[in-house]
Amino acid sequence: MTDILKALADETRLRIISQMFKGEMCVCEIEECLGLTQSNVSRHLNVLKKAGIFESYKTAQWTYYKISDEFIKNNEDLYKYLIIKIKELPFYEKDSENFSGCKLKNMCEN
Repeated sequence: MTDILKALADETRLRIISQMFKGEMCVCEIEECLGLTQSNVSRHLNVLKKAGIFESYKTAQWTYYKISDEFIKNNEDLYKYLIIKIKELPFYEKDSENFSGCKLKNMCEN
């Protein structure tokens, strides 16, 4: 539980999580949508994965992340709370607009 709460106590990680509610994302999409560097994104993704909030898989050279089904199952109340409250944060609307634009670019296709 401590790892989960520590992972959620960072605005950048909340920004990443807020976009993952819309579906899985490749690292390059997260970088583009949130205007972050690859090293910064990777560091935050590692924290979220270590806490059990995210899981990942690779397709060719791309690594995709999503909210872990196990996390959702084991933390149902917290997950529901995050879905509601994260939309109230000041960055949510702008990041959501960027998300839509990023998905239209098909950045991770050959």
